[in-house]
Amino acid sequence: MSAPEFKLEKFEGPLDLLLSLIAKHKLDIYDIPISELLEQYLAYIEKMRVHDMDIASEFLEMASRLVYLKTIMLLPQHEEEAEVLKSELEGQLIEYGVCKIVAKTLGEQNVGGSIFVREPEKIELPKKYEGSMDIKELLSAYIAVAGKRERKMPPPASAFSEIVARRMVSIKSRVMIIMSKLLGNKKGVPIEEVWLENNDRYELVAAFLAVLELIRHERIVVTDDGKRLRYNSKGGDKSWELENIEEQ
Repeated sequence: MSAPEFKLEKFEGPLDLLLSLIAKHKLDIYDIPISELLEQYLAYIEKMRVHDMDIASEFLEMASRLVYLKTIMLLPQHEEEAEVLKSELEGQLIEYGVCKIVAKTLGEQNVGGSIFVREPEKIELPKKYEGSMDIKELLSAYIAVAGKRERKMPPPASAFSEIVARRMVSIKSRVMIIMSKLLGNKKGVPIEEVWLENNDRYELVAAFLAVLELIRHERIVVTDDGKRLRYNSKGGDKSWELENIEEQ
């Protein structure tokens, strides 16, 4: 039975390895704890040796550099030199990190071969219409806008006379029913379920107005696909109370 094999992550150079260790162990790149970084770096080098991997000279050179930096940091008479060397290392790591981000961005913009595309520019639309339009299209647009204006006007009271003359359904009661279904229900409720549980059009109208009232005050939200209602855990309008609903 052959010995188990372990795959170690490959790095492009010592700076790449140091950046990975800093990210993995959540170290501050602007104030690197050299002792901790050196310990992690040497541990990785040792793993490479255990698995008979070829260690490039630049990795060993960086190890020597870190050992030297840690040594002079322990000597009070070399504090200034240690600070300079530490700042140089931090600067190199920051520059290398920026280069990696730029390389990744360029790689994502690569279409193929040596072709790269840039981000789309924002084009300011002209504020003055300079085109031409057929008079029939203008007339059709005017009629469409006029029709929308008429539809936005409130219906006359007579339009509701038949509804309110027979039976009144409280909107508050519909609000309480809807909220009882949604509270504690993270998945929400299909909106069709809210409509189908009403026995007649009077209850359906009250349920519809209750949903609008709850949405207007952000107590409930409609999912992006428009098929479910969910309780807004953020609370919505704090000044809104159930008692403020006017009876319809």
